[in-house]
Amino acid sequence: MLRAAVATLRRWMNPDRVLRVTPMGRVYLVLTLGVGVGALNTGNNLLYLVLAFLLSSIIVSGVLSERVVRDLTVRRLLPDGAFAHEPFPIRYELRRRRGHAFAVAVREASTLMNAGAFAAVVSAAGPTVVRATALAPRRGPWALAAVEVSTTFPFGIFEKKRTIALADTLLVYPRRGFACEVSTAGQRQVPGDASSGAARGGTADVADLRELVPGEDARRVHWRRSAALGKPVVVVREREERRQHVLRVDPTTPSEALDSACEAAAGQARRLLADGWSVGLEVGGARLRPGSGALHERRLLAALALAGYGDAG
Repeated sequence: MLRAAVATLRRWMNPDRVLRVTPMGRVYLVLTLGVGVGALNTGNNLLYLVLAFLLSSIIVSGVLSERVVRDLTVRRLLPDGAFAHEPFPIRYELRRRRGHAFAVAVREASTLMNAGAFAAVVSAAGPTVVRATALAPRRGPWALAAVEVSTTFPFGIFEKKRTIALADTLLVYPRRGFACEVSTAGQRQVPGDASSGAARGGTADVADLRELVPGEDARRVHWRRSAALGKPVVVVREREERRQHVLRVDPTTPSEALDSACEAAAGQARRLLADGWSVGLEVGGARLRPGSGALHERRLLAALALAGYGDAG
């Protein structure tokens, strides 16, 4: 009993609902006030009837808008990742346990730049998914704590807004647009190590022939040459050239300079991967082994997004 009373008191002290008068609502309220003043001065029963209708519409508007936002549940559908300074989609799944909701708007209650999404009808028959476009001003993990749902239903006089706690984390990759040439002299490059070369014992071009060692795999015997020499010889091949580049980013760099370094590293990694290099990354004490492919590029971007925020691996 006491807990319920405390919870009720907290809701009253910190309400999650906000009521705002719309521009059309201000005109409506001024008109209502004018009709009320006119009814008092003239004593006209018709004006009293109109005034009663106007006042009852205000009450009905408050009741119906509360019904719309009260029973709504929201689930945020985030993308796998987003790039800083680039618009990206966020989807919201709206549900109701019963009945219908009309003219529902939903947006982030955070510093994330979000234009919001709109659903004309939300029904208990199934979820309604709406799409909004958002933008993050910088890279890093963005903590999303809550969403705001609002409605101007039914008459547009008031906007009823409700804040729903909904915790998620969105990983924002460094801004795109920095594509550094690795071999061009004088162009800015991210610190790192490059290595390449050929060695024997691989599957590329023939480097030499040598006599078969006892116990060695006979599949490598060069039979024509062995017949000519009168003894078994095996083919020695060069390993295919494997080019690697390990980028380095210092996470203790000041914030703006670190963002620029991460953007440059992301651009250079993208270019190296496109040219067939295996790319690795060192961020402080964390190391990402060289690799290639789209999945590895996402790992590199995620590590760069987290650089300076804690665990970069």
